[in-house]
Amino acid sequence: MKRPKVIFLDAVGTLFNVKGSVGEVYSQLAQEFGVEVSAEILNKTFISSFKAAPPPVFPNTQEQDILQYEFDWWLNIASKTFEQAGVLDKFSDFSAFFSEIYIHFGTAEPWFLYTDVLPALTNWRQMGIELGIVSNFDSRLYSVLQALELRDFFSSITISTQAGAAKPDPKIFTIALEKHNCPPAAAWHIGDSFTEDYHGAKAAGLRGIWINRES
Repeated sequence: MKRPKVIFLDAVGTLFNVKGSVGEVYSQLAQEFGVEVSAEILNKTFISSFKAAPPPVFPNTQEQDILQYEFDWWLNIASKTFEQAGVLDKFSDFSAFFSEIYIHFGTAEPWFLYTDVLPALTNWRQMGIELGIVSNFDSRLYSVLQALELRDFFSSITISTQAGAAKPDPKIFTIALEKHNCPPAAAWHIGDSFTEDYHGAKAAGLRGIWINRES
């Protein structure tokens, strides 16, 4: 197998993931605001709200406005999560609670690193392969990668909110490839989503590699 010039990786669910579940994190922080709701219910309503949301893509947006659009996109998901759980009206100040949640997920605290990640990144770097990230996450990814001590491995980071396209749209892969001056056939993309990562990469001409983190 010919060695790729670049290996792109997805972020959440591929390099790292939430400790426990999003529902657990939401439930624990809600308790600090005096709201009791089970992690199981919140996880169910979060998944439902997240899947119902439009892709995190903000076309024709000024660069300085992207952070606010990202914040509002997640605020909408969180509001619907707690509304569907029947406890949104129990918060005396939901906006203050959400700000805490939003900041929290930009730190290392709620995340864990998969054990195979550091050995793989180190090995690829020693082989002289360029590394990049292609993710539908938001700008907090930069601080999370820094906090998890991963940032220095990657010479490019391409996220949907800045690229104006979200996986599986081939456009986001094309933008990432341009950063490395790399033709699609010379790049791999590894991710945990069969649709967004594997099929998305293949549609853009890259070698798609699906990693099953559920097994």
